[in-house]
Amino acid sequence: MKKTYKPTIGLEIHAELKTETKMFCNSKNDPEEKSPNVNICPVCMAHPGTLPVINKEAIKSVLKVGIALNGKIADFSEFDRKNYFYPDIPKGYQISQYKHPLVSGGELVGVKITRIHLEEDTAKLIHPPAQAGGKRDFSLVDYNRAGVPLMELVTEPVIEDGETAVKFAKELQLILRYLNVSDADMEKGQMRVEANISVAPKSQMSADGTQINADKDRNLLYEDLTYKIRGIVFSICNQLGSGHKESVLNDIRENLHVNPRESVLGTKVEVKNLNSFKSVGLAIDFEIKRQTEVLERGEGVKHETRGWDENKQMTFSQREKEFSHDYRYFPEPDLPKLKLNEIKEFKKENLLKEIPELPEKTRERYKREYGIKDEDIESYITDKGLRNLFEETIKFFNDNKNLIKLTSNYVTSDIVGFSKGSDDAVGKIEAKYLSKLIKMISANVLSSRGAKNILFVMYKQGGSPEEIAKESNLLQISNKKEMESIVKKIIKDNPDVVRDYKKGKELSIQYLIGEGMKKSKGSANPKVLKEIFISILNSI
Repeated sequence: MKKTYKPTIGLEIHAELKTETKMFCNSKNDPEEKSPNVNICPVCMAHPGTLPVINKEAIKSVLKVGIALNGKIADFSEFDRKNYFYPDIPKGYQISQYKHPLVSGGELVGVKITRIHLEEDTAKLIHPPAQAGGKRDFSLVDYNRAGVPLMELVTEPVIEDGETAVKFAKELQLILRYLNVSDADMEKGQMRVEANISVAPKSQMSADGTQINADKDRNLLYEDLTYKIRGIVFSICNQLGSGHKESVLNDIRENLHVNPRESVLGTKVEVKNLNSFKSVGLAIDFEIKRQTEVLERGEGVKHETRGWDENKQMTFSQREKEFSHDYRYFPEPDLPKLKLNEIKEFKKENLLKEIPELPEKTRERYKREYGIKDEDIESYITDKGLRNLFEETIKFFNDNKNLIKLTSNYVTSDIVGFSKGSDDAVGKIEAKYLSKLIKMISANVLSSRGAKNILFVMYKQGGSPEEIAKESNLLQISNKKEMESIVKKIIKDNPDVVRDYKKGKELSIQYLIGEGMKKSKGSANPKVLKEIFISILNSI
């Protein structure tokens, strides 16, 4: 009987915060800086004798995210040293958080969150093109990014497919932008997603022969790597000294019957630095398929870190996965402990005053108050410029639902169409003039075609719709006498179409109306035009 497999996914998401300065020094935090190594100082370059200072605004940003995600704000927190050696870490260690994160718990789109903590970003490695002979002799390091405040969010391993992972990441990006704590632009590396993926048979047998259900035992995933157990090991190692570290870890694993490479939900593989939502979904789906095929062959999945090859659309092995004890965490001695509940700016009641209406509440309000389509609502949720234009425009309508819906139709179809390929969603359109245009359309002062033409001019150049309409002769003609002369001329010039109409071909009338709109340059009222055509044609 063929086995069926269950994937389990947890996400680690990093987001660079929008503070004026870096995390532990006063060097400028400027992600747009093109010149290398200009936003640096002795502190972020780890010169001997320098001391870090905590960026209060960065902590405040993470706490606001925690509140937005219904997490628990810590009463006590501290920073730790995460030791590893790589060219992008000038100190030889990263200041991060380990046992005492700023935020614990929380939930977003049905996905539970383990923790949110704060650390410093690394520098940026630049690999020049290979030299003659196909070899690259060197790489470059730009330290402008070194020390930038970096929020890390870790989810529980409760995701089962790429689609859910993408949905979570997209919603988190929206919240970061709504809170104005990060631009979270994945293409610029301001938000990076890492996926921890494992695959295992849907049910397995325990050592005593009883069946273990993966759904019920989800929390056993990577049990030796959970933050709770790591915290216990962390405390014991600090008390006993690093020389006892390995024996302590081995004793704990033995007592818990945990093998770091074999959990009831499979062996974890981490896919690093996914820089687009599309890549997140594709990489997860590929890795689920790859691991399933490995298990089907009777082989074991390797506990490792993998990358995503965008060109080949596949993951590739980078290195064996480290364990937490490889980083030799210990509390950062150069930074003070944080008693957050004693700091006025960090109290929940004060932070709540700075949190705006969040995406889900906006969705609910738009649906309840305006009755507009779900796809229109998503256009406003994902684009602040469109949202602001829409909300400012409908203030002129005194809750007139028809005008509100008409506004939404033009914003989400025409204006969005104008802005495709551009970062400027609304161009030069002002809310007060858009409201006037909508009222003109509703009053049949403009034809649909004329309204679109005026709106395009407003997008490109700005200005009043009345003035644009007069200058372009786009005010709709409803005067029957003016339109009769146009109709008679078209009937005279199209005898074949008139004969088709007489034979009962109804589509012919639409052609004649179209010709009438052309002759009037879109200014004729199509409803009145049709009435005149039918009246004259029936009298012939």
